[in-house]
Amino acid sequence: MAEPRIPMVPADCGEPAELLAAIRSRRGDGLLNLDRTLLRSTPLARGWNDYLGVIRSGLSVAPLLRELAICGVAVLNGADYEFSQHEPEFIRAGGSAAAARRLRHFEAAADERELFSERERAVMRLTIAMTLDIEVDDAVWQDLQRVMPDAQELVEIVSVVATYNMVSRFLVACRIEPEAAER
Repeated sequence: MAEPRIPMVPADCGEPAELLAAIRSRRGDGLLNLDRTLLRSTPLARGWNDYLGVIRSGLSVAPLLRELAICGVAVLNGADYEFSQHEPEFIRAGGSAAAARRLRHFEAAADERELFSERERAVMRLTIAMTLDIEVDDAVWQDLQRVMPDAQELVEIVSVVATYNMVSRFLVACRIEPEAAER
C-alpha cells in the first residue's frame, strides 16, 4: 500500500475542541483517517462535517438508495476506503449480503434483477453515468424519474452521487487508507 500523501493529525488530538466534538458526535466514536487528514484545514473540516452530516442523515432519500449510490461511486472510482466504510452501511440499510458482494462489480450488477429492484437499478445507472461520464443520458434520467418521480428525492440522490464523487476523489488523491490498514 502506498503511503498517505498528507500526514494525519494524531488520533488523540484535542484542538480545535469544538470541531473535534462535532466530528466525534457525528461519527459516534473516534476520528477516521479521513477526518484526521481533513483536520489539516480547520475551515475545510468544519464545512465537510456539516455538509456530510446533512448528506448522511438529513435527507429524505431512502438510506438503502443512498448507500447503494455511495458504494457504487466508491467501486467506480477505486476508492477502497470509501467502500469499506459504506458496505456495512448498505447492509444496515437493508441490503442483502449477496447484493453487497455483487456491488464490487457495480456496472454488471446494475442489470441484475434478482438482487436489485427496478428503483435500485435506476439509481445504479445514474451513479454509473454521473461517475464515469458526468453527463447523464436522457434515457437514464427518464428511467430514474419514472421510478423516483418526487423532485426532492431526485435532487437528493443526484447530490449523494455528486458528493461521494468528491469524497472518493479526495480519498484517492491523498491516498487515505482504511483504519484497519494501520493495525
